[in-house]
Amino acid sequence: MDIAEVKKELNRLRKEIRHHNKCYYDNDSPEISDYEYDLLMQRLKSLEGAYPELITKTSPTQQVGGTARREAGVLVQHDVPMLSLQDVFSKAEVADFVNSAIEALDEPEFVVEEKIDGLSLALRYRDGLLTQAITRGDGVIQGEDVTENARVIKDIKQKLKDSLPYFEVRGEVYMSREAFAKVNDRQELLGLKPFANPRNCAAGTLRQLDSRITKERQLSMFVFNLQAAEGREFASHTEAYDFMKKQGMKVIHNYKVCRTAEEVMATIDEIGASRGSLPYDIDGAVVKVNDFAQREQLGQTSKVPKWAVAYKYPPEEKETRLLDIELSVGRTGRITPTAVFEPVQLCGTKVERATLHNQDFIDELDIRIGDTIRVFKSGEIIPKVRSVNHDLRPEGTEPFFIGDTCPVCGHKAVREESMADIRCTNPSCPAQMENHLINFVGRDAMDIKGMGEQNIHALIEAGLVKDVADIFVLSRHREAMIAAGLIGKEKNTDKVLEAIEKAKANEPQRLVAGFGISGIGKAAARELMLHFHSVDKLAEADAEAVREVNDIGEISSRAIYEYFRDPVNIDIIKRLKEAGVNMELKDSGIVDEKLAGKTVVVTGTLPTLSRNEAKSLIESHGGKAAGSVSKKTDYVLAGEAAGSKLTKAQELGIPVLSEAEFLAMVE
Repeated sequence: MDIAEVKKELNRLRKEIRHHNKCYYDNDSPEISDYEYDLLMQRLKSLEGAYPELITKTSPTQQVGGTARREAGVLVQHDVPMLSLQDVFSKAEVADFVNSAIEALDEPEFVVEEKIDGLSLALRYRDGLLTQAITRGDGVIQGEDVTENARVIKDIKQKLKDSLPYFEVRGEVYMSREAFAKVNDRQELLGLKPFANPRNCAAGTLRQLDSRITKERQLSMFVFNLQAAEGREFASHTEAYDFMKKQGMKVIHNYKVCRTAEEVMATIDEIGASRGSLPYDIDGAVVKVNDFAQREQLGQTSKVPKWAVAYKYPPEEKETRLLDIELSVGRTGRITPTAVFEPVQLCGTKVERATLHNQDFIDELDIRIGDTIRVFKSGEIIPKVRSVNHDLRPEGTEPFFIGDTCPVCGHKAVREESMADIRCTNPSCPAQMENHLINFVGRDAMDIKGMGEQNIHALIEAGLVKDVADIFVLSRHREAMIAAGLIGKEKNTDKVLEAIEKAKANEPQRLVAGFGISGIGKAAARELMLHFHSVDKLAEADAEAVREVNDIGEISSRAIYEYFRDPVNIDIIKRLKEAGVNMELKDSGIVDEKLAGKTVVVTGTLPTLSRNEAKSLIESHGGKAAGSVSKKTDYVLAGEAAGSKLTKAQELGIPVLSEAEFLAMVE
């Protein structure tokens, strides 16, 4: 090939490899095998070896951690395919399946059990010990090794009582509604987007590279099938279940053996009636032949087994009258409208409330108090409003508006441009104070050690803390705090009070980050203080002057301007000063300007530096440490297991640095 052809082939290979990285990292749907992927990489490396002058920093061969997920979550061959079940949506289809099996087999039994709404996982045990956990992957050839995450799921047995040479089971990883609610509360607390449903949350969690996150989110698992066994023969599904139970495994507990289509239908109805009272989501009932030899007799297609079907419950909907629309305020100040209606029975439970999301949703359906609305259960558990029967609308109804006043504190509520949510702007609003205080004492703001969520909640309940300024005069209440055990005994209380006293000397950017101004986090607060040097000067600046600060746009500048002109906030800042909290930037911490005007994103695990250490180095050399990759990013500092941020950098052609390259650049 001439040089032009070489360049063309290099570009083609790099583009193709980046595409497959995106499929793998971001979409969880690899299009080629590891072997095929490796062939592409080998071809690229071979060409680059022959033409080293054409190697670029953004080439997949030059990226640190570029294939980390393939190493950290390697693709494993399935011993037994993890096929999907054939979905059926009517009782007639279930009856056809059962009757066909009865005609083809000798007195078959059917096991009817819950269909858990989660994601499949195969567990492999050798000599009684868990050795591997594998996701479904493509269901036929390979899945991903997630063993380290599986080890921290409480329902997964690490050791079996009976030591078989090989034992493989398949189950469903899921998240209970209680665990899901806690995760989304935490997401909201951190200002992150909540997960759409428990299944999505469980799927994302299982593929996390950090098993600590998996443990924290409290995943659960039911085993629902024997895949393979050596050292013991099993005649049926129920016999395998009995063995698994003796091993301490958590199998699908709501199941029944049936012999006729009528019994199968009755059991499906029983499971359906229990949906509302279960602590987890189910999306149907599975009907499977019990006897393993008969399963072999029926066989399977290339996609589904012929010995089982999954009946999907139809969403239940009912009409009812809308009595009221209540407004509540969440921890971030978001005002949420909730429909209150005449009670109806859905999926076996009484329902009388459903979220209306936001003003856009209300406007789209033209929902008015007094209307007849159609209500259904999303995912068989979450009540939602489907539509309005406008033909039954009574006279005199009026459009509903959330308005611009907080329903809890009466403070101003605003809707940000291009956003659907309306938020209370009062940081002292009782409905959002707890979240605000937790953010204020957190490590990205004032970093007051020992002031955890429980302690904040206890101090609010005791009436000792109503806003952030109250934190810095808690020493006045030392004896009362010790007597009530709000933070602990004397030693622990004194530790926290000492940490509070120490925090008074923090750099002012920590204070500004803790104020909770919309769009102003740690990085933006630092830019503001580097520009204005004190909280007072920032407070005096108009919106136009604030907009001159690097990376502060029109919306953020307006939010800052309005924050410092609110009487409640003016009083808080006055009391913070009186308590001795530092308001001036005494030392910028900038060593030199080697990275001046440059934005650097740190991702993955670096060989010697922690992420915080790397970010501090970026800032001390005049750069900005950002959290996400965009066209404005100048460099990405990537370590092992860099993931999607690295992939995005490659797609945008952003230079990627190893730790050694970064240190050479700044030192």
